[in-house]
Amino acid sequence: MNEMTTGDAPNVKIARRAADRLRDGHVWVYRSDLADAEQMLPFGGLVHVLSEKGRFLGSALASSASQIALRMISIHAISEGEMLSELLRQRVRNAIAYRRRFAADSDAYRLVFSDADGLPGLIVDRYADVLTMQALTQAMDRADLRAVVIETLQSELGIENIVERADTQSKMREREQLPAIESRQICGDKSETVFRMNGLAFAFDALGGQKTGAFLDQRQNYAAAEKYARGRALDICTYQGGFALHLARVCAAVAAVDVSRAALEVADQNARRNQPQLRCEIEWLQANAFDALRDWSDSGEKYDTIVLDPPAFAKTRRKSEEALKGYKELNLRALKMLASGGVLVTCSCSHHVAEADFLLMLLAAANDAKRRLRILERRTQAVDHPVLLGVPETQYLKCIIALVE
Repeated sequence: MNEMTTGDAPNVKIARRAADRLRDGHVWVYRSDLADAEQMLPFGGLVHVLSEKGRFLGSALASSASQIALRMISIHAISEGEMLSELLRQRVRNAIAYRRRFAADSDAYRLVFSDADGLPGLIVDRYADVLTMQALTQAMDRADLRAVVIETLQSELGIENIVERADTQSKMREREQLPAIESRQICGDKSETVFRMNGLAFAFDALGGQKTGAFLDQRQNYAAAEKYARGRALDICTYQGGFALHLARVCAAVAAVDVSRAALEVADQNARRNQPQLRCEIEWLQANAFDALRDWSDSGEKYDTIVLDPPAFAKTRRKSEEALKGYKELNLRALKMLASGGVLVTCSCSHHVAEADFLLMLLAAANDAKRRLRILERRTQAVDHPVLLGVPETQYLKCIIALVE
C-alpha cells in the first residue's frame, strides 16, 4: 500500500529497523525510531504507521510523552470514533473468551494483559465479583476509551464492581505524563471479596494490598509446587500466603516469612479460612528474607522444601547484574539449608533478568553450595497472563522447580 492521507489519523513514518521489528511480531515503536524526530504525536490518539518509503504498516495508539511512542493495535487502517471503539469492544470480548477457555478452574485471573491482548496499557484482573483496572497509557486513559472498556466488561461479565488501582505500575503513568491517582471505586459499591484459587479461598481488598491484589500470575506455579513439596517447608516472601497455603496441604510443617506485618495478617486470615484443608499450622514470621536466610543457614537449619518468591529485583536493564547477585545470595542460602532429596522452588518476576541468566545464577549458587540440582520443571506465568510471541516483554516470570542432591 502506498503512502496514505486519512482525515482523522495522522501518518507517522518510522525507521527501517522499527519496521523490521514490527514485521517480526513486535508491537512497539520507540521515539528514537520515528523518521521525523520533531513530529508531534497526538496525546493518546490514533495514527497510521508507514515505512520510510511510505508503505502502510498498520494503526497504532500514540503517546506524546513516553519513549514507547507507538503501540500497534491493528495491521489494518483504523479510524477514530466508532471503528476504534468497536475494535476495543471486540478485543475485550476476545480476552474474556480466552479466560473462559483457559482459566475456567478459577474465579480469579488476569482478564486483560495489555499488549498480549491487543489492548496496550490496559490491565484488568477479576477477583470473583470484583474487577480491578489500570489504565497505564495516554490512550487507555482517554475518557471515551475507558467508557467503552468499562461498558463491555460489565455487559459481558455481569459484574458491576470495578476498582481503579494505583500501585507500583504508576511509574508508567508518570512516563506517559498522566496524573497520579489514588485507588478508587469507579463502579458499584463493593471492593472486598473472597475468591478461590486451586480449591483454596483467599480474601481480597481491591482498595488495599500491592500490585493488583494477590499474585494471580503464580496460580499454576502454586499447584506445581504443592505437587512436589514434602516434609518441613519454608516459604520466603510469602506475601499473603499463596505458596504457604498450598504447601500446608501436603507438608508436615510450614514456616512463612515476609517483611510486611499487614501482609502476614491477611495470610493468617487466609490460613484460618482454609483450616480444614491444611495438614499443619503455618508459622508466620516477620523478617527480612536475606537476614532470615543468613541466620538460619549459618545455624544449620534444614528443610525439605523451600520456596523463594521475592519481589522484582531489577526494575531496569541496568539493574539486572545487581539483581542476579541478590538472587544468588537467596538461592545459595536456601541450597545450604535443603536436605538431600529436598525441593527448591525459586522464582523471579524481573523481566530484565532473562531465564538463561537466571539458570546460570542458579548453577553458580549450586556449585558454591556444593549441591547438585535436577530440574523438575521450568515454568512461567499462569496462562491467563499470555505470552505474545515476538514481544518478549510479555514474558517476565521465571519459576524453576528443582530436586536438590
